[in-house]
Amino acid sequence: MDKKSLSERDVCTKFITPALVKAGWDKMLQVREEVSFTKGRIIVRGKLVSRGKGKRADYILYYKPNIPIAIIEAKDNNHCVGDGMQQALEYAETLGIPFVFSSNGDGFVFHDKTGLRPEKEVNLGLDAFPAPAELWGIYRRWKGITPDAERIVLQDYFDDGSGKTPRYYQVNAVNAAVEAIAKGQNRILLVMATGTGKTYTAFQIIWRLWKAGCKKRILFLADRNVLIDQTMVNDFRPFGSVMAKLSTGTKTIERAGGTETELPTAIDKKRRIDTAYEVYLGLYQAITGPEDRQKLYREFSPGFFDLIVIDECHRGSAAEDSAWREILEHFSSATQIGLTATPKETEYVSNIKYFGDPVYSYSLKEGIKDGFLAPYKVVKVHIDRDVQGYRPEKGKLDIFGNEIEDRVYNQKDFDRNLVIDGRTKLIAKKVSDFLRESGDRFQKTIIFCLDQEHAARMRQALVNENKDLYDENPKYVMRITGGDTDGCAQLGNFIDPESKYPVLVTTSRLLSTGVDAQTCRLIVLEREIKSMTEFKQIVGRGTRIHEDTKKYYFTIIDFRGATNLFADPDFDGAPVQIYEPGEDDPVDPPIDVPPPDDGETPLPPEPGDDEDVLVDPDPPGIEGPVDPPRKIYVDGVAVAIVAERVEYLDEQGKLITESLRDFTKKALKKHFASLENFLQRWNTAERKQAILEELANEGLPLEPLVEEVNKDLDPFDLICHVAFDQPPLTRRERAENVRKRDVFTKYGPQARAVLEALLEKYQDAGVLALDDPSLLKIAPFDAMGTPMQLIKQFGSRAAFEQAVHELQGELYHEVA
Repeated sequence: MDKKSLSERDVCTKFITPALVKAGWDKMLQVREEVSFTKGRIIVRGKLVSRGKGKRADYILYYKPNIPIAIIEAKDNNHCVGDGMQQALEYAETLGIPFVFSSNGDGFVFHDKTGLRPEKEVNLGLDAFPAPAELWGIYRRWKGITPDAERIVLQDYFDDGSGKTPRYYQVNAVNAAVEAIAKGQNRILLVMATGTGKTYTAFQIIWRLWKAGCKKRILFLADRNVLIDQTMVNDFRPFGSVMAKLSTGTKTIERAGGTETELPTAIDKKRRIDTAYEVYLGLYQAITGPEDRQKLYREFSPGFFDLIVIDECHRGSAAEDSAWREILEHFSSATQIGLTATPKETEYVSNIKYFGDPVYSYSLKEGIKDGFLAPYKVVKVHIDRDVQGYRPEKGKLDIFGNEIEDRVYNQKDFDRNLVIDGRTKLIAKKVSDFLRESGDRFQKTIIFCLDQEHAARMRQALVNENKDLYDENPKYVMRITGGDTDGCAQLGNFIDPESKYPVLVTTSRLLSTGVDAQTCRLIVLEREIKSMTEFKQIVGRGTRIHEDTKKYYFTIIDFRGATNLFADPDFDGAPVQIYEPGEDDPVDPPIDVPPPDDGETPLPPEPGDDEDVLVDPDPPGIEGPVDPPRKIYVDGVAVAIVAERVEYLDEQGKLITESLRDFTKKALKKHFASLENFLQRWNTAERKQAILEELANEGLPLEPLVEEVNKDLDPFDLICHVAFDQPPLTRRERAENVRKRDVFTKYGPQARAVLEALLEKYQDAGVLALDDPSLLKIAPFDAMGTPMQLIKQFGSRAAFEQAVHELQGELYHEVA
């Protein structure tokens, strides 16, 4: 065999992997190949959005799952054995891995970052790769892990069987915290940017310590009810019956789809605490207060909890006079973990002083660079009154008839000491103009106001600016503040990606922290912000990426100069574009501004071959408006969709023009010889989506037809109707027919509930891949149990898939 003729993959398969197996590495449990550990940075060029190439390691070796200790960079045999070392070292630094290898199939170069071996780098023969026990022994000495601590450090992560794995930085954070606690450290600080999954990270830490038996009673503290409720029904769900909320309030939380999940509480109506649980989640406000009778935490003995996790610990918990701090001091013997996006260091408050230096940090800048967090644009709007100030003429009266003090009022006074109604209306108009200019008036938007009264006035101004959409649904604009019961009741809907309303939300501080608003695309700053901590939290409301709705970046409109904080050296994630519109300019930033570089690699003005285009508002080769017709290909002959007609060239090059419907009918009948032929293909296809993908690949996407037919049709009915003139049934009608036949009586109550929810997913959202287990991770299934628990209701994975295939067969029981 000529080794130099082999590809890099062949070298891995034929030489490197066998060398690992021979050294004692378990190929199934300890060796992973081609591991993508970043998503690839999102690059915004106007409204063109692409994703850069993610980082991928050729091999990562794990002593146990999620405990990585070695990395190998492979090259083909035309390279030297050490040619991959520089790249491997860069990856190892990111992943926190101490043992670094490079190979071309002839042998290995071994770099030991621990410094415990005689040589920093050494050449090894192909049969001399270190065994797992050898590397783990060095790792233990490097980390100072004693045999007693090792039992804790090697405790398994939680795995629900769905295939979900922590991101690399979450693994780094979890392992760093568990190792520190195993070695006896009792004050732990984790700094992770908003949107990076602090709560999931906290869950894995708690789970491992709890399962290892070293932390038996745990308290998780937050300061928002919605945060506690979200945590209990999502990340902390696996704790099940050993978990309870320190509350006397409602015991249920409504999930999308109308299902309710019971939240067990540990405090009865007489405010007595049930001490039989092991994991408690509580609001600071619910267990403490200025009066002795409010200090419920004292009902627990000081040594009751072994572990306390403090979410968002930058807000007050670090201040010595804080009510939160008194809880921590009462349970001073417990191990305490602080989670924050913004470590707080001032003359008066220091959470680093309390918790110690962070054991791990992951910044906003790193999250954006890795492609896990959304980049953002900034629009800075300057209002003349804010710049020039306002001085009332002599004898000027307010609306109540009182004379206004003669002095110059500036931006700091507006909406605090002086309300100029015209200014509020102007801001509402600018925000509404931005949404109109962007082409999407249903972008989830948060407008941060000075106080609750200001938020109420801003809501009114936005209602008047958007009368048409408000008349369609009054929830289009809402105020959500602490004192507004109706508004707070809609908070869950605002943060639910599947809920259309509310859209525009005015608030003061309620939404500035901790609320997981995945689909928020616009943040409006209508109050001054001096605190870097609060500013980072507000920016964090938009940093979550939501690929299903193509939310890859967001925009901040700043009316108060708050974004001047970008210039602060403490800020670590600058915007991709800053735009300051003139008086007559559009509010939506222009599309011809090139993206900045990231301080390391200059970015080209157009996407390169190493980028995947995610959103292209103006595909190449087509002239026209912002939303141009798409360019498709049929049998290798270009076809351009223009409104409702199709122009294409036939085999002789003659221009043919016909309706979109007629064109599609002709093309479908070429693909399916008859109705019977189509039915046979559809009914025997294990994945219905595969047929649609096949059509799309041949230039026949069905989406343009949906609007023309103007009915809520399944692709099955669309094809039958358009190609074979069959009268169609809507998805709802098909679903109702299945319900009428009551075909699932042989299953138990929970299995039937799963099938009914799948039927609703088909009916309401047009989901075809009903047997995809990843569906069981989203609402409403996430409120019913873990994917593994739900599948077990059918007996096995195969039985679940069989039940779903029966459901799909019933949906297409007859041709309409």
